[in-house]
Amino acid sequence: MTVHGAWKKAASGAGLLAADGSVTASIFAEMSALAMRTGSINLGQGFPDEDGPAEILEAARQAISDGINQYPPGRGSPVLLHAIATHQQRFYGLTSDPDTEILVTAGATEALSSTLLALLEPGDEVVTFEPFYDAYGALITLAGGIHRTVPLLAPDFLPDLDELSAMVSDRTRIILLNNPHNPTGTVFPREVLERVVELAHRHDALIVTDEVYEHLTFGAQHIPVATIAGARERTITISSAGKTFNTTGWKIGWLSAPAAIVTAILAVKQFLTYVNGAPFQPAIAAGLALPDSYFAGIAADLQHKRDVLAAGLTTAGFDVTLPGGSYFIVADPGPLGYPDGADFCRRLPDLAGVVAVPISAFCSPTHGARYSSLVRFAYCKKVDVLEQAAQQLGALTTR
Repeated sequence: MTVHGAWKKAASGAGLLAADGSVTASIFAEMSALAMRTGSINLGQGFPDEDGPAEILEAARQAISDGINQYPPGRGSPVLLHAIATHQQRFYGLTSDPDTEILVTAGATEALSSTLLALLEPGDEVVTFEPFYDAYGALITLAGGIHRTVPLLAPDFLPDLDELSAMVSDRTRIILLNNPHNPTGTVFPREVLERVVELAHRHDALIVTDEVYEHLTFGAQHIPVATIAGARERTITISSAGKTFNTTGWKIGWLSAPAAIVTAILAVKQFLTYVNGAPFQPAIAAGLALPDSYFAGIAADLQHKRDVLAAGLTTAGFDVTLPGGSYFIVADPGPLGYPDGADFCRRLPDLAGVVAVPISAFCSPTHGARYSSLVRFAYCKKVDVLEQAAQQLGALTTR
């Protein structure tokens, strides 16, 4: 495939290719630009507005001062590889060989892209839940795969397990699971994960699990797919430091899988970024070693922020689905007289000085209509920002 053909495929998979072949801005770029232009509170984009722990920031500064500024090893700095292995054992009882079963990547997105490029052949099918993180469609298409989706059903945003079973077939190469889920905030219960593992065995599929919000759950237990009986030998687990440590700009991610699979992924990853973030890798290693109180604290703080925004949205008249994890809350402005979520989001900066993103941006044409009125708000912001947003949203009136 030519380079021109490759980018056209990726742009088409992401819904960014116009009829004339030009690349259009994503809804995320459009909403962020709208926030800048109008001076609105940006609850559309999922990044924190507060720095991570001082210990991690200082560790990065120290690493720079110590001269850790050149290429790290291709698999990742040993200190971080061992810290990831220790983290997996500490929190989940999972044993991984840091030298052969873990790979450091440029964020979770590179982990996903290198995994899909390495493991898919043209025509292989990839099953995801829908709505889905927007990069999935583009990356599956770029890797030559065929994207199949199973809708998550409101109000709990859980799949129909019979529908999931019907979608997975012998043509399925990968079941790609995002848990906790973006954009809905669902934390999938054990029975859903067990069905995924059962289907992967039945159809000899691999499981790729995106767990970047693993420590950001509220009462609901995060269960890594790799801990389910029979899953370990066919599961690629992906996570990153950005969401856990408020360091999204550092782009330090990782994956863990059986050694042969990691080697196959590394064969592709080495031609993407090669390596990244040398001084940030020992800093994230320090973060992964923080005490349990830190991890409990970040979840409790984020739950409080969720509750502040949820209360404001409910008071304003939205129908709200309370998420079990992640950075995001789904709300329906339909009761306020706005049945089209995309149109509402484009009007919201003028209506209330707040920016959100429509759930339809995370959907395929096949299932998008069932989510057409829903919008996503990010609550990973300072409490006073959320309180101000809630006050401004309270000024909305029914049409």
